[in-house]
Amino acid sequence: MLLERIHYFAGIVFIAVAALLPIIDPFAGAPIYLAMTSELTTTERARMAKLVALNSFALLLASILIGAYVLDFFGVSVPAVQVAGGIVVCALAWSLLNGPTTPAVSASDKRPTHDSITQRAFYPLTMPLTVGPGSISVAITLGANPPRGLRALLTTTLAHVVGVLITVLAIYLCYRYADRLVRRLGTTGTNIMIRLTAFILLAIGTQIIWNGARTMLAGVLHPSATAAQPR
Repeated sequence: MLLERIHYFAGIVFIAVAALLPIIDPFAGAPIYLAMTSELTTTERARMAKLVALNSFALLLASILIGAYVLDFFGVSVPAVQVAGGIVVCALAWSLLNGPTTPAVSASDKRPTHDSITQRAFYPLTMPLTVGPGSISVAITLGANPPRGLRALLTTTLAHVVGVLITVLAIYLCYRYADRLVRRLGTTGTNIMIRLTAFILLAIGTQIIWNGARTMLAGVLHPSATAAQPR
């Protein structure tokens, strides 16, 4: 019995990490994170990475535990979230694709305040750069069908917490040591990596929009098929 519970717990953790980590891909986002925090000192950037990790943990866990209920309360479907979030991702990717990779900051510019760092840590660095509509949709899906029974529910919830913690730890490490990664790539390699990642992010945002729009169109064209599905 104990081995079965351990196997069940480990399976839920593995599913959560395997579903969330590839779509978040903090390794690919590290150069963009560094470019968007280029005016910060090493200490400020490390603090920013910690805040992004904490925000990501709260956002992912909330999406798993109550995301489906919140959307249902407001009458919002997951495809609508995908379309709206995909547009935001595309806007961010477009600005990165056409903007400077390492914006210069003059000595006369004001240093970032505590409030400004906190605000930027959530938007746009946590959402949508790190935790976008794709990962939110996956997180909502993970928690959409909670098991029956108090023991199974507690085990699943704890496993999801551990899975999100592992994912967030990867985010923190990639962002915290992004400067070391970029130092190995060099200036030219970093610029290429940022542009390429921004283009991929633009493609991901377009795909997210299409996935949501396709699902909504299918609901309009075949309402009987989607009506039978649980929300």
